Amino acid sequence: MTSYPLTEVPATPAARTAEVSRNTAETRIQVKVNLDGTGKSRLSTGIGFFDHMLDQIARHGLIDLDIQAEGDLHIDGHHTVEDVGITLGQAVHQAVGDKKGIRRYGHAYVPLDEALSRVVIDFSGRPGLVMDVPFKSGSIGSFDTQLTHEFFQGFVNHAFVTLHIDNLKGENSHHQAETVFKAFARALRFALEIDPRSVGTIPSTKGSL
Repeated sequence: MTSYPLTEVPATPAARTAEVSRNTAETRIQVKVNLDGTGKSRLSTGIGFFDHMLDQIARHGLIDLDIQAEGDLHIDGHHTVEDVGITLGQAVHQAVGDKKGIRRYGHAYVPLDEALSRVVIDFSGRPGLVMDVPFKSGSIGSFDTQLTHEFFQGFVNHAFVTLHIDNLKGENSHHQAETVFKAFARALRFALEIDPRSVGTIPSTKGSL
């Protein structure tokens, strides 16, 4: 009888997906993410410009993103934007799992006409935000530009990442914000990619993140 060597079948990578809900007296939010998606999005926060920015994260980060939010917009957008950041952070943290094989670090520069922003991210397990974005106006449509910080603060606190955001140039607040969100998306995409040279390895000398 002739024997043949067994062919090893590659293991199917675990799906990096998550679904998280957050319900408070101020907001009701549901977030679904697929970190290995194609950039599809379904977004409804009640704040048009914010939906536009979240779409940048999905499209340029190649993350499938479904965010449905109802908040106390009769007051303002603060609670809604902050809580979406919190819930998205929780979902990304859950989806990324033990972080084995990821690149961990990501950075991107993104221009839009006169505006230029740089974002650097580290899936360090330690939340930290350093942000320098001198917006030229206080609002973009119904979106308060101060809430950009609240969104990213909520995200880093619950995704357990270190995030540096710098708007290096810009005269138009829409352009400033859009370069920030696009650069964040690209940095996030690179940091979450599986590094073929370190599959199954946690990218830290500590052995955990």
